[in-house]
Amino acid sequence: MDYKLYTFGRWIYYDKATGEVLHDTLEVKHTDPEYENKRDPFSTIIKLMDRDPNSVGIIKLEPGELEQDFDEGILGRVNPETLELEFVYLDPANPGIPQEPRKALSVEIEELKQENTLLKAQNSAITERTEFIEDVIAEMAIQVYQ
Repeated sequence: MDYKLYTFGRWIYYDKATGEVLHDTLEVKHTDPEYENKRDPFSTIIKLMDRDPNSVGIIKLEPGELEQDFDEGILGRVNPETLELEFVYLDPANPGIPQEPRKALSVEIEELKQENTLLKAQNSAITERTEFIEDVIAEMAIQVYQ
C-alpha cells in the first residue's frame, strides 16, 4: 500500500515573557493530513508539560520557510516585542566568539532590498530635481545677461 507523505512546517514554542525557545518541532513528514491538528504538545513535549499554556507562544512556519537561516545559523530566541525569530550566526573572522542573536539574515536581506529600491527612487527624484533647478538657473542667467 502506498502512503502519501505530507510535509508540515516547524512549530517554534517559546516563552512569551523572555523569548526563550522551549521547543522546535523541525519540519515533519507524516502520512496523516490532519497531523498538525492532532498535536498535543503540552502533554507530549517535556519542556511544555509543566508550563501554563498562556505563557507559551507558538510561531508556525511553512515548510522551507527561513530554511537557509536554520542551515547557516542557530535559532537563538524569539524577540518578545516583535515576535521575530532571532538567530546566532558564526562570525567567520572569529568563529569561537559567540554572537548576539539577530534577525534572520534572509529577513534582513529582504528589508535591505526594499530599502535599496526606495533609496534608488529617492536618488532618481533628487537627480531630476537637481537637473530641473540647474535648468531654471541657466534660464534665469540667460534672462539677466540679455
